[in-house]
Amino acid sequence: MPITDLKMHFAAGGTAVNGWCSIPSPVTAEIIGRAGFDMTTVDLQHGLIDYQTALTMLQVLQGLPAPVLVRVPWNEPGIVMKTLDAGFAGVICPMINTVDDARRLVQSARYAPLGERSFGPTRANMVYGQTYARTANQAILVLAMIETREALANLDGILSVEGIDGIYVGPSDLGLSMGYEPTLEPTATEVLDAIFDIVARTRATGRIAGIHTGSPAMIRDMLTKGFHFASLLTDVRLFMGALSRSLAEVRQTSAETVKGY
Repeated sequence: MPITDLKMHFAAGGTAVNGWCSIPSPVTAEIIGRAGFDMTTVDLQHGLIDYQTALTMLQVLQGLPAPVLVRVPWNEPGIVMKTLDAGFAGVICPMINTVDDARRLVQSARYAPLGERSFGPTRANMVYGQTYARTANQAILVLAMIETREALANLDGILSVEGIDGIYVGPSDLGLSMGYEPTLEPTATEVLDAIFDIVARTRATGRIAGIHTGSPAMIRDMLTKGFHFASLLTDVRLFMGALSRSLAEVRQTSAETVKGY
């Protein structure tokens, strides 16, 4: 059954696997969208995607069942408001390290009286209807990325900010900030302990917890540990991995054929 409301789905105990779009193409976005992910995210931070391409990708993805989020490049009001006006169902914002960072994100993402989002939902009105202004504050999902030691130290304060629905863990940057090599599949005990601490504290406040992962096995583990949703790599990494495996298989088969001949 497709998810129509992420907040209700998670509140009811549901989990989700998130597809991640980094390639600036409506075609690859459609492939991700049709693959069967429960939700999708278009990445304007580390993805190779600009606003106009993101809009086109969103138009394709919204013709498919899964809700569509956006990761904005930074905690900057203009791009947060502009992507929400385009009709994204939620926003993931990187490097929210302090309570003030979280408050600034809410100011950009929520209409008054909770925030200071400027009214002009040009496409969102078409998608969600003329009642959008009354429903947006409740409907839009606002997630703060927790990916540094500083954010970990300030997590309780960040979670207490009204208008923050939850967090999204970036394992690579979190590990990097702790002095380890960046990886989507961390093995360092300190990093894993931090990740499990984050999800436990987030769940204790009733907020939503998401995480980026490097493998299907890690997704299963993270959902078991209490995360509401987890992202499977990116379209770039999935494409590169499939290409490398297929080519290696061709090379091996060719070598064995020559040897046998």
